[in-house]
Amino acid sequence: MFDLGSLTAAFGGFIWVVFFFVLALSIIVAVHEYGHYIVGRWCGIHAEVFSVGFGTPLLSRVDKYGTRWQISALPFGGYVRFKGDADVAGRQDVSFTSTNEETKLRGTMQGAPIWARAATAVAGPVFNFILSILLFCGLFMWQGQYSQDLHIAKIAPLPGDYALKVGDEIIAVNRTNVVDFESFVLVSQNLTAPVTYTVKRDGTTLDALGPVPFVALVGQVSPRSAAFEAGILAGDVITRIDGVPIRDFGDLQKAVAISDDAEMDFTVWREGLEFEVTLKSKPVAIPGPDGNFTNRRLVGISGAMFFEPGTEPLPFVTALQAAVARTWFIIKISLAGLSEMVLGKISACNLSGPVAIAETAGQVATQGTIPFLALIAGLSTAVGLMNLFPIPVLDGGHLLICAYELVTGRKPSESIIQLIMTWGLFFILSLTVFTIVMNMLCP
Repeated sequence: MFDLGSLTAAFGGFIWVVFFFVLALSIIVAVHEYGHYIVGRWCGIHAEVFSVGFGTPLLSRVDKYGTRWQISALPFGGYVRFKGDADVAGRQDVSFTSTNEETKLRGTMQGAPIWARAATAVAGPVFNFILSILLFCGLFMWQGQYSQDLHIAKIAPLPGDYALKVGDEIIAVNRTNVVDFESFVLVSQNLTAPVTYTVKRDGTTLDALGPVPFVALVGQVSPRSAAFEAGILAGDVITRIDGVPIRDFGDLQKAVAISDDAEMDFTVWREGLEFEVTLKSKPVAIPGPDGNFTNRRLVGISGAMFFEPGTEPLPFVTALQAAVARTWFIIKISLAGLSEMVLGKISACNLSGPVAIAETAGQVATQGTIPFLALIAGLSTAVGLMNLFPIPVLDGGHLLICAYELVTGRKPSESIIQLIMTWGLFFILSLTVFTIVMNMLCP
């Protein structure tokens, strides 16, 4: 698979942050707008323009249905303009609708039946959720699941000299038998190095010394975190914090938890060399499996085992189920997080504005293609969910108008629609400015 990390490492810089943000946004928006377009077409609503980006068209062509497909100069988003729309926000072209007979208005968003308008409006968010599920499903299948036999596929470079080798099959840890990954994790708690691993190697059973399974190895570095800013990389090993030896990842977590707002000196081992970096933890709201949030101080380091277990392909149905569960979990924690912020239980610093998202996209791209695709999947869910909020100019606002018409039997007046659309646009712009300011002021 093509590796984005090597590309960003080679070039780096602000231009690549913008590039990967635009790339992620363009994919998500194109899928969202295609949902509107294709369902609208199925419902008899004609799309005049499908645009990736705004402003002056750079490339365009007209298909057999009379829709102009174009790529425009400003690549921050996109839109579908249906017949009878006055602008990209979907406001009604009064001059068009007032001078055409009812049969011609059937092909417009304003003249179509309620069911057709509602289906077209909801299709954008639904296609975002489908994109998330497909990406997560593909990633789960690509990464696979742990093999039944716990054999070592890769060993991370570590300080110290150990006897384990790639290809060893672990059958016991400190004389306690293990039969799969779950049992291995259970017996791996509270161990002290060196650990005796009983392994099968080339048909022979033997004992080999190794580190504790969950040594303080950096598995992943979170974007926009203290660790990322300090230059810590995946594969680094944290050996000491403020001079105190770190035996395993649990020691690292405890040291960070009690640090409060103080700076910490991390001693980092990388490829045989040690160096020190100074960093300070940041407060972050962490979602739990039940959707509740806990405020913790983190430095942005995720742990990893010192070896990678062998994997086998994950069945499609299992991967699809896991992808649906992951997408639903993102929706659930997003709604819970918004609720907690409104109630003041967690800080508004946990909101991410466009600048923070752009920075995150660029930093995730440095970690490789798979993390970047996972980011697109997560952002696609967030975009789909946000567009379902009942705010005018968003898809949820259009659904709200459809619901009003269904209940009352009449459409809101054009002046009312124009007013609420203007209010909705003002609200979205205000929220965007608020998130940008919060991201600048928060630590």
